[in-house]
Amino acid sequence: MSSSRLYFIDALRAFAILMMLQGHFIDTLLDVSYRDTGHIAFKTWEYFRGITAPTFFTISGLIFSYLLIKAKHSGNEAMRIRKGLLRGLMLIGIGYLLRIPIFEWVFGEFNSYFLVIDVLQRIGLSLIIIVIIYKLTFKKTLLFSLLMFFLGLVVFMSEPLFRNLELPDTPLLIANYFSKVNGSIFNIIPWFGYIAFGSFISTLFYKYLKHPRFKVIIVSSFLVTGVLLITQSSCLLMQLYSATDCELLKEVAYYNYLFTRLGNVLILFALFYSAEKYIKQPIVLKIGQKTLSIYVIHFIIIYGSFTGLGLQQLIGKTLVPWQAILGALLFLSSICFIAFHYTKTNEFIYSCVRVLIDRVKRAVR
Repeated sequence: MSSSRLYFIDALRAFAILMMLQGHFIDTLLDVSYRDTGHIAFKTWEYFRGITAPTFFTISGLIFSYLLIKAKHSGNEAMRIRKGLLRGLMLIGIGYLLRIPIFEWVFGEFNSYFLVIDVLQRIGLSLIIIVIIYKLTFKKTLLFSLLMFFLGLVVFMSEPLFRNLELPDTPLLIANYFSKVNGSIFNIIPWFGYIAFGSFISTLFYKYLKHPRFKVIIVSSFLVTGVLLITQSSCLLMQLYSATDCELLKEVAYYNYLFTRLGNVLILFALFYSAEKYIKQPIVLKIGQKTLSIYVIHFIIIYGSFTGLGLQQLIGKTLVPWQAILGALLFLSSICFIAFHYTKTNEFIYSCVRVLIDRVKRAVR
């Protein structure tokens, strides 16, 4: 992003990926007897873990859309679109690849669990959707901005309709993007809503970033909007329900985790952007630029991708709190060390996938 690089986004990505690492480690290995939701420490950990995915998805929408819009005005739009589509497809492919139980397949044991949707498929498909919407809006930034904001609202508001959705007659490859029945966590609804709001925010940064008072205004707006979403969004939804008698509004209000977590995300945006000059440290930015490599490495170590032997299988939920905390710190340090010294950037993963694709093409020929 050259002179207008949003450094706070790299720092926020670093924060989100580290929160994800420790969240997965502790959730996978902490003994179930210590999961006391009434305990302040566990409750605090659980709350912050709950806003990790919304933060990551919002960042993904923001950064991709920001680069896409910038590319239009720098003459690199076609390249950025092609790169975005390719990256989206690669993320989807990597997401499935990480769940393939190679040894089980070798011995003739097959199941459909590898078709479960996770973070990478969700982000990959979202990049493709953003490109399609951008093209449908005739590449008009204002129209794209308004549509993404409206789409985010619609997705959030329609969450109750998909909460217990079952699609028994739909192929699993498609059904898992919409239904949780088979184990998928990050379905297209409601999680695309965060990416849509991130895209909307990107248009604000693109249009007003160089305005002398932009930082003060946007930080204040993030804080005020975030607090209102956390404290008042449920009340507003109930007021709308009283005025319209729309049952859907009441269902959203009674289980209002989407808007409240968006409020948390906006507050994080405000804090990180206001402190940008203090957190713009090389090691922080480096972590933020290696999120894909870190994600892939951690997934293999914890969940035993390919081999079926990871910490989940070897240790299981057996750690006491002090062991889980110490282990999480060691785990974070080890993953970052591997990512720093054995991968260059996220591009390392993409280059490996390209090499694999090229080899398959040559084998087919």
